[in-house]
Amino acid sequence: MILIKALLLYCLAFSQGVAGEAVLTEIAARLAKTPITQGDFHQQKHLKVLHKPLISTGTFTYHQSKGVIWKTLTPVVSLLLVNESRLLTGQGEQAVPAAFGKVFKAMLGGDLIGLTDGFSVTGTDQKTVWQLELTPKDEMLQKIISTMVLSGDTELRWLEIREAGGNVTRITFDNITHPAQLSDEQEADFERLSP
Repeated sequence: MILIKALLLYCLAFSQGVAGEAVLTEIAARLAKTPITQGDFHQQKHLKVLHKPLISTGTFTYHQSKGVIWKTLTPVVSLLLVNESRLLTGQGEQAVPAAFGKVFKAMLGGDLIGLTDGFSVTGTDQKTVWQLELTPKDEMLQKIISTMVLSGDTELRWLEIREAGGNVTRITFDNITHPAQLSDEQEADFERLSP
């Protein structure tokens, strides 16, 4: 859930900028770009007040035009559905800024250039792996998130969100595939996002 909150905050900080575009272009050229991306996630939330991280696992599905299904399977089953205008959780619906969908497209759909709008970007692109460090441009967002670090190969494999208060969330993405079509269950989940 912290990923979603961080991405919503990104939308609030949406502003103009073109930092790090050269390295982003190089990395974006290597990323798989297909209409559907799905896989598993493993999330560790390190809170300053706890000795052990909070761990959750689940699956995600990104569809280029329909949005994202973020399904937590452990420790508690929950479902988050999001597209460019709606966000549905077990607690109900929330309005989503139009720019929100651009964040998912950037992270899960391989459209990294969109990240420069709200973040200063530095990074490295090596033969087998790349890494980006994103620093929020907006002062309000800087009070919540100090940096975000993304890493991968032909896919996004790892995301770290470092909060200004010292908490850190680390998410790894595994078993990533690009099916030709959605399953019946995925279609039903996305149908709930339709107006």
